[in-house]
Amino acid sequence: MIRLILATVLLLIGSPALAQSPLIIAHRGASGERPEHTRMAYERAIEQGADFIEPDLVMSRDGVLIVRHENEIGGTTDVAYRPEFAERRTTKLIDGHSVTGWFTEDFTWAELKTLYARERLPDLRAFNTAFDDLEPILSFEQVLEIARDASTRTGRIIGVVPELKHPSYFTSVGLPLEDAFVAVLERHGLTGADVPVIVQCFEVGTLHRLDARIDTPLLQLIAAGGGPADDSALSYDAMITPQGLAEIADYADWVGVDTALIEPEPGAPTHLIADAQAAGLKVAAWTFRAENAFLPAADRIGSDHAAHGRLRDRLARFEAYGLDAAFMDQPALR
Repeated sequence: MIRLILATVLLLIGSPALAQSPLIIAHRGASGERPEHTRMAYERAIEQGADFIEPDLVMSRDGVLIVRHENEIGGTTDVAYRPEFAERRTTKLIDGHSVTGWFTEDFTWAELKTLYARERLPDLRAFNTAFDDLEPILSFEQVLEIARDASTRTGRIIGVVPELKHPSYFTSVGLPLEDAFVAVLERHGLTGADVPVIVQCFEVGTLHRLDARIDTPLLQLIAAGGGPADDSALSYDAMITPQGLAEIADYADWVGVDTALIEPEPGAPTHLIADAQAAGLKVAAWTFRAENAFLPAADRIGSDHAAHGRLRDRLARFEAYGLDAAFMDQPALR
């Protein structure tokens, strides 16, 4: 069934004009309304018309791809309140940063399946805490199944945009995330150029290697500062120059950039979208969130950081700039 559903994916990825513009990628699901990366968040986003759902991928000790924002899960699950796991709290160096907590690579998938998801931003999204501890965390294959079943149910293609988190780190601890990821794609027939999957990563080497192994569309993530964790000589600033974008186009199909790189100030866009599209790349921007805390001052309404501002106005500006896809926490507000 999944291959039959995927056969028409170019209607979505290749011809976005047939869908809404820009395409809407539900950032960790409808994470503005439900705890992120939960079944309820993904189903909510699909109900709201999202074109894609986004899982972040980390790994368990036994090599299963787990859907969490980070491999440290103290803030997004109930693990800190589980006495049987108390001794696993530790400190690790992840991509040059010291992080303390509980890490997915120290748990088997059987153990991780017993944990329940919690709201990551309870101060800003107090409503979401009503859904804490209701759903277990998911594997990547479960998210693929959610998208497959929803495509059958709704009669429209629901794509998936997985992000590979810290692949170099996982390889360094004996967990080759890239290999596990490719194996899952192969099992589900998702390694072709015409599948409803876009693979994203901040690391450049990972995308180069995937480009040699699969034809699945690839997206290079670019932040507003710093550079890829796997290449200390490369900066994100260099990657968004016309030359840098042309080099990305040699191995990727998309760039996914911080919104600040497109619009440093409301109504004053840079040339990034035009430069990227001239290089043959499609452009996604992250992350569109409704809360005032995440909006430029001109788009805020009132002084409450948790209150919603003018997200629709902001998205409309980016649409006018020619944006191809938007990562959104609240897909209903497109």
